[in-house]
Amino acid sequence: MRELRLVTGNMHKLQEFQHGLGQLGITVSLLKADCDEVQADTLEEVVRSCLDQIADQGHEDFILDDSGLFVHALNGFPGVYSSYVFSTIGNDGILKLLNGSEDRTAHFECCIGCHLCGERIIVTGRSSGEITMGPRGSDGFGYDPVFQPDGAQRTFAEMGLEEKGRYSHRGDAMRHFVAELDKRMGRNNR
Repeated sequence: MRELRLVTGNMHKLQEFQHGLGQLGITVSLLKADCDEVQADTLEEVVRSCLDQIADQGHEDFILDDSGLFVHALNGFPGVYSSYVFSTIGNDGILKLLNGSEDRTAHFECCIGCHLCGERIIVTGRSSGEITMGPRGSDGFGYDPVFQPDGAQRTFAEMGLEEKGRYSHRGDAMRHFVAELDKRMGRNNR
């Protein structure tokens, strides 16, 4: 099909996109471009701003995403600040904040934005689950060792890419993204 370039400094994200979109014949490579993440209330606002900034730099046919962990007992914290919070307090900090809390429910959201042939595609995916009592597993990245999605017995960090893709917010967003690509590019009859 075509190649899309992913704007990220996270090689784990690149692997997830390559795995998810590669099955459809879409090659995903790395695009080294920067954008200033705006302080916003939603992931979509951050994605829209970065799409504008990177398109203004002259780039075409690229994808980017923003993801967040929303812990219900913490009123949705860290949410849009997940990356910063992870780099400052990590999984141990989240577990400490939940110490003594009976409500360990949380969800991940992922907003994917794509600039393709001058048009935008923006989709969102979600994965509901709970924060575990302690980290489990060594695969994945970020909050993966402390998040167990609904319907699974393992954390994201205990899953391989394919299994994680079935449960994850990014996998859900990618399925919506592929459906939108199909619609826009007339590839419904594969």
